[in-house]
Amino acid sequence: MLTISNDYWKATLQRVIATGSLLAMQIPLQVALAAGTVPGTDITNQATATYDLGGITGLTRNSNTTSNTVAELLDVNVTWQDAANVTVSPGDTDQVLTYAVTNTGNGSDTYNLAALSILTGDTFDPSLVDIYIDDGDGVFNTATDALYIAGSGDPLLPADTSVTVFLVNDIPAMLPDGITPVPDGGTGDSQLTVTSTTGTVTGTVVAGGGDGGSVDAVVGTSGGTQTVNGTYVASNTAVAIVKSAAVSDPFGGNEPVPGAIITYSIVVTVSGSGTADNVIVTDSIPANTSYNDGTLSLNAAGLTDTDADDEGSVTDTNTDTLKDLVAVDLGSLSAVSAVQTVSFQVTIN
Repeated sequence: MLTISNDYWKATLQRVIATGSLLAMQIPLQVALAAGTVPGTDITNQATATYDLGGITGLTRNSNTTSNTVAELLDVNVTWQDAANVTVSPGDTDQVLTYAVTNTGNGSDTYNLAALSILTGDTFDPSLVDIYIDDGDGVFNTATDALYIAGSGDPLLPADTSVTVFLVNDIPAMLPDGITPVPDGGTGDSQLTVTSTTGTVTGTVVAGGGDGGSVDAVVGTSGGTQTVNGTYVASNTAVAIVKSAAVSDPFGGNEPVPGAIITYSIVVTVSGSGTADNVIVTDSIPANTSYNDGTLSLNAAGLTDTDADDEGSVTDTNTDTLKDLVAVDLGSLSAVSAVQTVSFQVTIN
C-alpha cells in the first residue's frame, strides 16, 4: 500500500509557492473559500492632524504608527461529493464514498482524518476498510491513491486548496441480528471527520501556530473540525420460484395412476430495486415418469426440446436415451418484468 508522509505534503507546498500554481490534487468545489489576508502580513496605519497656529497655517502632526500582524485563521470545509446515495448490494466489498476536504482558512494547515461507520439512524452498518487520499484524478484506484496513515499521512493544504478523500467500506449481507437480510432500500452511513492538527475550539489562539511559526493561529467558526456523513443504499433483489403440479388420469379424474399425465408449472417472480441476471430455471424429470416430447413452454409459448435454438431445452444428462433435465433461460429480470411461467408434462410410468 502507498503512504504519504508530511514530507510529501511539505514538498508539494513548496512547489506551489515556487510556481504560483495550484496543487495537482485540487478539484473544483462549490464551497465558501477564504478571502483572507496572508498570515504574517503587517497592517500599519498612522493618523495625521492638521491645524493653524496664529498666523501660521497648515501645520501637521503625525501620530505614532500602529502595526498589527495578521494571524492565521484555521478553518476547514468537508463535503460529500457523490451525486446521490451510493447503490450497493448486500455482501458487496470495497464500496467507495467520496469526500472533498477544503482548507478555508488563510494559511497552510495539516488535517487529521478519521472515519466511523457504526452510526445510529440508518438501517445497516457498513464495515470500514480503509481511508485513501486521491492522487489528483478524482477516481478511486488502490494502485495510485495513497492509503491514509494517521500522523504520517495527514494532508497539508495551502489556503483555498482541496483534496479528495475516499472512504472504503464492505457492505454486510445481514442486519446485526445475523438473521435478517439487509432490506431493499435500506441505508448505511459512513462518516468522515476532518480535524486541524493545529487547534480546535472556535476562538482559541494558538501562539506561534501560524505559517512558519512566526505568527499566531486562531481557530475559526468551523472549530477547526467538521464531520460529514455519506450514505449507501441497498439494492436487494429477490427471486421467488413456485412450482405446482396438476394430474389428469386416463379416466377423466386427477388420480396419479400409471398412464396419468402430470402438468408441471414453474412460476418465477422478482422483487426489489435491482436486476437479477442470467436467471435459468432447471428441473429434473422425476423418477418413474417419462417426459412428454414437445410439451415445454414459456409463458404459454411453445419451446423446442432442442438446446440452443430457443430459451428452452430438455436433455439426456445420463446418456440413457431418456430426457431427464428441463432448462429454460429467462435472461435478466427485475420487479417490473412480467411473471415468467415455465410448464411441461410427464407421464407416470
